[in-house]
Amino acid sequence: MGVVQAVKSLFSNHVETSDHHSDPTLKTHYYKTTAGNAFKQVHEMLKHMQGIEILAAYEERGEISLNVVKGRKAFVVITIINVRPLETAIDFSATTESKVMPVDFGFSKELVRTLYKSFDQKLIPISS
Repeated sequence: MGVVQAVKSLFSNHVETSDHHSDPTLKTHYYKTTAGNAFKQVHEMLKHMQGIEILAAYEERGEISLNVVKGRKAFVVITIINVRPLETAIDFSATTESKVMPVDFGFSKELVRTLYKSFDQKLIPISS
């Protein structure tokens, strides 16, 4: 990631993961499981996490939306998509609530990294 992109990411309140993200820690994670199984396990993990409030969970669409209510407030959408048999992708879109300035100083990025680490411990990651 270039210097300009690193500074820009600090002064933003939104982050999205993707296959071609410039930050390697924010690239889509792939897991060796079905989308249905990944959805169930992710949903169960989120239900037991402190400071997380699940707003909606649509297994047929592979989407879970949630609020982070402890500490800094954030809204997160997790997308779980079956790519191939036994290969499922998980992506995030996270926006931090900010009252004064539209800046979170990397909170949304760190939130996504933390959630990916939790998922990596419960699901079987596929190396890229």
